[in-house]
Amino acid sequence: MPTSPTGRPGAGPEPGGDGRDTDAPGPSEASGPHRYAAAPRRDGAAQEAPGTTLTGGPGRRGGAARRAGTLLAAGIATTLLVTAGCSDDDGGGGNGEQRDRDLAGQNLDWRPCPAPSEAEGGGTAPSPLPGGTTWECSFMEVPRDWAKPDGETIELALIRAKARDQAHRIGSLIFNFGGPGGSGVSTLPAAAADFERLRARYDLVSFDPRGVGRSQPVECLDDKELDEYYAQDATPDDSAEEKAYSENLSRYGSACEENSGPDLPYVGTTNAARDMDLMRRVLGDDKLHYFGISYGTELGGVYAHLFPKNVGRAVFDAVVDPTSTAVEGSLGQARGFQLAFTNFAEDCVARGDACQLPGSTPEEIQQFVIDLQNRLEKQPIPGIGDRELTQTQATNGIAQALYSKEYWPLLEQGLDEADGGDGSLLLALSDAMNGRNREGQYSNLQAANAAINCVDFKERYSLDQTKARLPEFRKASPVFGDYLGWGLMGCKHWPVPGQWETPDVSAPGAAPIVVIGNTGDPATPYEGARAMAEALGEGVGVELTYEGEGHGAYNSGNKCVAEAVDRYLLNGKVPASGTVCR
Repeated sequence: MPTSPTGRPGAGPEPGGDGRDTDAPGPSEASGPHRYAAAPRRDGAAQEAPGTTLTGGPGRRGGAARRAGTLLAAGIATTLLVTAGCSDDDGGGGNGEQRDRDLAGQNLDWRPCPAPSEAEGGGTAPSPLPGGTTWECSFMEVPRDWAKPDGETIELALIRAKARDQAHRIGSLIFNFGGPGGSGVSTLPAAAADFERLRARYDLVSFDPRGVGRSQPVECLDDKELDEYYAQDATPDDSAEEKAYSENLSRYGSACEENSGPDLPYVGTTNAARDMDLMRRVLGDDKLHYFGISYGTELGGVYAHLFPKNVGRAVFDAVVDPTSTAVEGSLGQARGFQLAFTNFAEDCVARGDACQLPGSTPEEIQQFVIDLQNRLEKQPIPGIGDRELTQTQATNGIAQALYSKEYWPLLEQGLDEADGGDGSLLLALSDAMNGRNREGQYSNLQAANAAINCVDFKERYSLDQTKARLPEFRKASPVFGDYLGWGLMGCKHWPVPGQWETPDVSAPGAAPIVVIGNTGDPATPYEGARAMAEALGEGVGVELTYEGEGHGAYNSGNKCVAEAVDRYLLNGKVPASGTVCR
């Protein structure tokens, strides 16, 4: 089944997204495609690429939910209502207030970081930064259920690198790189070179949100089962295939409930935002200084709504549209990936004979890819080891490579080789999106992605409702429409109900938040930045446009964007709203 691009549209373990995000190839994030990724290798490993990290993959919002037992569902609904009613000053009352003070006063035991866990994507312990600064890791206790702050606690994994100039240190700068489901503990060290300027005056801090990595990770299928799951047909063409598709989604949801059922009601974005405010207090900061990318912008928007008075200097890059429903987000992502693919095809055509793909126009290259997809649906080709490249995995791999212009050469090569019967490169790209390493181990990226999306979004699309929307998706994208459209069913069988149609990110009284939109972003289309800036409110959302390609702008290499962000975060100088960087 296709996984969701993360940037968030779609929800769940299949194609489609929620308009949120995922990021670029590579296990350094094992979270999806993004500008922070590693280049895939044919043996299924993701080899680190210079200056990359990974965060997410196409975004996912409306895709994979399931229903739970009646008692569980009723309990969750009550919890969500209570949580939604809390204000930013709410400590829960009574014993909850004392517990809140105790949790805020906890001392973190910072120690040298170990190698990332399998759920975080695996790999080696992070290397020291320039100048010898070492990465430190710790765990922070948070209430399992924020509606019952004096109840059971869970631990969240944190990582930090201390500021270079301690005498002029501003505080901690907390990162969320997207997904949802990406491990911040494994991503931040991989992406650190892009943020080294900011370490002049900030401790760089990230974390595994609840349900992710080392933080009470959601578990669903095992590695062998996931290999089979991701290879199956996610764009059914007849009643038998539709039945198999629905049964596979149901089986996935049941496995998640069996292995992580008690945790599933508590992994959503609202709870993650409350965790961040506790993190701010534990780290000793009066304000939350924050850098959110892709889904991290939605998390940041929800935080700003809940705690407007606590917002410090904040930047949202590769912005999720908070006003779009799950299906609107998925449609937006279909258009975004189609735009990125068209730009890729135009670039290939412009290079003339140097382009390896057949076709003298972008339309001809597109038809070549569609024909390849159709052939793979009928007959998969050899991939890596004894695994074959299926139509679903090929489409997933193509989406992965569109997260960054850096990966266009890999996409061109992978398509050319697949046409000749070698599916190893496209399969490696798909593996990177799904968080699979060369040993065949999966991070919990996609399991967490499904769990967070499905507890956030209420929409549950039936088979008939999904089929009725497919023409819109096919019109939006001949290459990705079916893949993303079928993803609407992702949450149909999820055992926990969702919280909202769209998140409330209005934040009257908050400090300015710089909101960056990239006109060529496939996973979080450009229009989302303006929608976020407007939804945050007058005087809060400050829109900055980057006319470029890829998912995200700050680490695109564009000097204008980098300088505008650095001036704000390091010196407090807010860029003029409406600034355009080319």
